[in-house]
Amino acid sequence: MLTTQPRKQRKRLFQAPLHRRYKVFSAPLAPELRESQGVKTLPVRVGDTVMITRGDHKGFEGKITRVDRKKYRIFIEGLTREKVDGTTLFVGIHPSKVMITKLNLDDKWRREILKRKKQARKAVEEAAEAVAAEEEVEEKPVEKPETEKAEAPPEKPKAKPKKLGARKKKTEAKAKPAEKPKTVEKRKTKRKTNKTSAKRARKSARTKKKEGKEEGEAKK
Repeated sequence: MLTTQPRKQRKRLFQAPLHRRYKVFSAPLAPELRESQGVKTLPVRVGDTVMITRGDHKGFEGKITRVDRKKYRIFIEGLTREKVDGTTLFVGIHPSKVMITKLNLDDKWRREILKRKKQARKAVEEAAEAVAAEEEVEEKPVEKPETEKAEAPPEKPKAKPKKLGARKKKTEAKAKPAEKPKTVEKRKTKRKTNKTSAKRARKSARTKKKEGKEEGEAKK
């Protein structure tokens, strides 16, 4: 599980096993060594000559005499300080502050590691060059052969000039506005609704009542 909490990162650093601590001690090689060995970085070992690139002792160069994997420090020959009582101590330097100027190749396993890294780097560079070459080939336009360029394209037949009479007729037809079709006005008819029929029924009932009253008075 990956974590970004500082307390957990520090805990993993100080409780890391030796095979991981070994990688933390990696330092860059000098430009001359890079060209000759074909490797950019390597973990420092006793016997390597290094130069300090940062800190109070910047520019100091010497051989590594001791590597402390527990405290993540290396000790360089000649880099000491005096205590109050007059005794001298070696000053510990973090491996990230040094650059390797000369390698100790007494160990055959280290020589094999260098060969393996060099081969891997070459393979990566060759693959990158092959990809770049393919892209260049795709980008280049395909050139036509000279025979095709020499042949001229066939000339198109010229169109016949149109008569002036036909043009005049077209202009006259465009000038005349198009007549709109005549529309027949329809008479609006009122629709009978339930309201009108109800009103008529009321009127007829009233008239009948009046007639009945008049007849009764006449008989009296």
